Amino acid sequence: MADSLDHAPAQAKNLPQFLALTVGAIGVVYGDIGTSPLYAFREALRPFGPGGVGRDEVIGLVSLVLWTLTAIVTIKYVLFLLRADNDGEGGTLSLLALLLKKGTKYPVLMFFAGVLGAALFIGDAMITPALSVLSAVEGLKLVTPALDDYVLPISIVIILLLFAVQSRGTGAVSIFFGPITLIWFLVMAAAGIAHIGDDLAILAAFNPLYAVGFLWDAGLVGFIVLGAIFLTVTGAEALYADLGHFGRLPIQSAWFTVVFPALALNYLGQGALVLSHPNVIDNPFFLMFPNWALLPMVILATAATIIASQSVITGAFSLIRQAIHLGFLPRFEIYYTSETQTGQIYLPLVNTILLTGVLALMLMFGSSEALAPAYGVSITGAMVIDTILAFEFVRRQWGWSALTAIAVLLPLFSLELVFLGANLLKVHHGGYVPILIAGILITMMLTWRKGVSLLREKTARHDIPLSQFMAMVERKSEHAPVDVPGTAVFLTATPDTTPAVLLHNIKHNHVLHQHNVIMTIKTARVPYVPEKDRYTITQLSDRFSLLELRFGFMDDQNVSRALARCRKGGFKFEIMSTSFYLGRRKLIADPQSGLPHWQDKLFIAMADSAIDPTDYFHLPANRVVELGEQVII
Repeated sequence: MADSLDHAPAQAKNLPQFLALTVGAIGVVYGDIGTSPLYAFREALRPFGPGGVGRDEVIGLVSLVLWTLTAIVTIKYVLFLLRADNDGEGGTLSLLALLLKKGTKYPVLMFFAGVLGAALFIGDAMITPALSVLSAVEGLKLVTPALDDYVLPISIVIILLLFAVQSRGTGAVSIFFGPITLIWFLVMAAAGIAHIGDDLAILAAFNPLYAVGFLWDAGLVGFIVLGAIFLTVTGAEALYADLGHFGRLPIQSAWFTVVFPALALNYLGQGALVLSHPNVIDNPFFLMFPNWALLPMVILATAATIIASQSVITGAFSLIRQAIHLGFLPRFEIYYTSETQTGQIYLPLVNTILLTGVLALMLMFGSSEALAPAYGVSITGAMVIDTILAFEFVRRQWGWSALTAIAVLLPLFSLELVFLGANLLKVHHGGYVPILIAGILITMMLTWRKGVSLLREKTARHDIPLSQFMAMVERKSEHAPVDVPGTAVFLTATPDTTPAVLLHNIKHNHVLHQHNVIMTIKTARVPYVPEKDRYTITQLSDRFSLLELRFGFMDDQNVSRALARCRKGGFKFEIMSTSFYLGRRKLIADPQSGLPHWQDKLFIAMADSAIDPTDYFHLPANRVVELGEQVII
């Protein structure tokens, strides 16, 4: 596997590479937003009922779609947030890490905002595959009504296959993502162009006054419709999260040259079709195509939704890895499915949880029509969080005054709050789903952080300063431990204190190695740490040295590889005469501790589910010694 230095954020060095990154961004970054036309306009029309929508309402709805895409996606994400990066990486947790590194007056607020945004994204990662695949496969009902009963089973099989191949990685098929999605956008644009002529009055939708007039005249129905309109920008946060994979310029280029024009043309075409044939409001997207093209379009739409789902799943894997490295979750098993791309990872436990959630949603709701109301809450919530973090970012990182930041961001923030309010009206229709998912994940993150903090407080009461311990063992006495040859490496999170496993080793085995290395692993608040800054070695005495390894929150924390680098840098040790000592704690719940009993149980369950440090840090398994202890928490 290549070193982390090779996985710096993507940058195009020449025109062919720039075009390749742009096509790749079309597939990965815009896969989700590209499938929104399947259901977004249909859901916006639904509150009016069959025959209940007038010409002005249709034009107003399309105008709302166009200007929502312009304000939220083009202005906020493509032109603004893509510039707010953490060493080239984007996303909610990446921005949070940068704020915590640079310092903020509101660390607690920023922390909670970042955790909430991450939790809402996971909710989106469960709903997107379910809704997108169902929407695509439901096109079969238009091919022949006899296939109606097979839509759900076919969708379930597709989802099962999608999650089953995650362990093999996406490298082999990801090269097709961009070209297939590019074809999808071109076909959508062509379909839109073919139908705009059905009623050229739809071109009035470019006038934002139609959007404002629609909201003014529609009243409560207009507010409800906003929840459906927001479905048109689902996946916009992927622009930001995938910044490091493709770079800012390819993502911007893909949006302005392909994605935005194709989406605008398709929504205009759907609107013109509804103006000329009001009876198509049940499924205006698929009814844009002639009967002979329906089956090929269902197949292409299914491929596009699978790609969109893959992008969200990969994003969830990446986000959970960031959360683990930043200390928000326990260590889970992570497999790297590519020899060259650290972004291609597979987390078995997370994959299983996502699959279970997606299948449960599909079985509970049964159709995209029933599931659509559940979608907007997580998206709008995540976008509001991004704006809050961006406000602090531009002040701390770019030096904007509070007045300037408010002037720029308040209009966007106000607009997103309106959309959030409209989506909250759908809570009882399924909007509770992402709130429930986010609530569970937030509870887990806060429990883990608080539990780890309490555990450190309890163990700190018995800590012995390392300098004091070294002075004690250097004294020659009849109770001194026996000297043994070789090197012992003791892994610890607090390098200033004596590792508990070192004390237990002397207590039970009465030995001390000739060379002892106190090793601590730090996660920096940057995505990647260059190899030259990977380690620092401090000689504490003839027998003791301190080794600090530093990784970025998107690095593979491979200790064996880092130690090989240390040897090249002059740190002398023989791996076959080196033992790695790890402490294994058995946690016991204490009703009198700082956590409620249920939270004690949850923390212990999360700790038990964590992967063994030997595997997580890639230590040589045949050189690891574990010593256990019981800790009441």
